[in-house]
Amino acid sequence: MEKQLWNHVQTVRQQSPLVQNIANFVVMNNTANALLAVGASPIMAHGHGELEDMARICASLVINIGTLDEYWVESMTQSAMLMQRQGKPWVLDPVGAGASWYRNSVLGQLMQHRPSVIRGNASEIMALAASSGVTTKGVDSTASSDQALDAAKHIHRQFDCVVCVSGATDIIVGKGVTAYIHNGHPLMTRVTGLGCSASAIIGAFVASVHHTVEAVAATMALMGVCGELAAIESVGPGSLQVNLLNKLHNITESEFMSTVRISHVD
Repeated sequence: MEKQLWNHVQTVRQQSPLVQNIANFVVMNNTANALLAVGASPIMAHGHGELEDMARICASLVINIGTLDEYWVESMTQSAMLMQRQGKPWVLDPVGAGASWYRNSVLGQLMQHRPSVIRGNASEIMALAASSGVTTKGVDSTASSDQALDAAKHIHRQFDCVVCVSGATDIIVGKGVTAYIHNGHPLMTRVTGLGCSASAIIGAFVASVHHTVEAVAATMALMGVCGELAAIESVGPGSLQVNLLNKLHNITESEFMSTVRISHVD
């Protein structure tokens, strides 16, 4: 499995997919740079007049709901619909799910267009499941990824999408398989937007790799491994951000293979 994931990293570099991002203001620069670092081509486009053109030329779409307003919501909904119609993959990052009625309402609209992948932290996945009619134990901002496993499985069954719960251990739920990525570093939680960057990179991988679960696993493994290696050279979150971007760009096969830790349950 580890070798296959590394092959997927190389596939993204070779294909350099064009990924449309409707991202939040806080992380737009971060996510664009992360996509460039892994070899993909980002385009940050949400103007209503060009959405049809974006859906035609882009290989995938990533929607991040971090900073919402009515204009952007219309862009998100229309883009998701267009990608669904064309049979192209799109990724949903439900930032702040459960924080407000408006945010949950927007997520309800977007879920109607069947995202290929949903990636969020445990609290967001649990809130998204609850707003979709699934009963959970509640939403806790300190929830660990394993606490959201049942919610992720319910979302997967209801919407037929791959669900990734990010945390100290990343959990990926797909058809007949649950994968666990045991990489990363606590310092990564001190840098804003690394989860959002992971969602953006997932957009590149699902555009290049046919097997969606493997595409998501390769993304999360790459982020976790690079985070671990970058942390060794970092004195704080500022240097980690730079070192992580560099490592996404220059990681070697030997570094990846010797560091990645993955397990799965069929």
